[in-house]
Amino acid sequence: MGVSGSGKSTIADHLAIRIGWRYEDGDTFHPPSNVAKMSAGQPLTDEDRWPWLRAIADEIDRTCKVSQRAVIACSALKRTYRDILVHGRDDVRIVFLEGTRDLIAARLAARKGHFMPTGLLASQFKTLEPPTADERPIVVAIDRTVDTIVEDIVSQLNLDRP
Repeated sequence: MGVSGSGKSTIADHLAIRIGWRYEDGDTFHPPSNVAKMSAGQPLTDEDRWPWLRAIADEIDRTCKVSQRAVIACSALKRTYRDILVHGRDDVRIVFLEGTRDLIAARLAARKGHFMPTGLLASQFKTLEPPTADERPIVVAIDRTVDTIVEDIVSQLNLDRP
């Protein structure tokens, strides 16, 4: 989880490869209306997000029911959003990719072909509620290499090497 530009897709993809799990990008669960709204520079409302979050939560449920494992990249900026995704499960963990506004703004400015414009970064930080200790988050700083971040997550998850 984290704001746009924090590296969710990149880190989640590399993490999934590293631990041998399936990777899903939460952006693929957005309805077309959400993508259009964000592409037009309009921040999403909670009403826009509920169907998207429920679709991701359904995917988590399906994955767990068949004893599979997945890494899903998703902004999950508010506690209420994360509660929908985790819904009390001990087997679902949140990884918070934490970075400064300046670092993330620079990343967004360099990014090509993504629907999220840099102008929405301020609204992302305004919405962001960093996870609290009772959520058992794994918090990692994003000002390091992808491999270093992934190894930090693997270590905090206490996962054995495949």
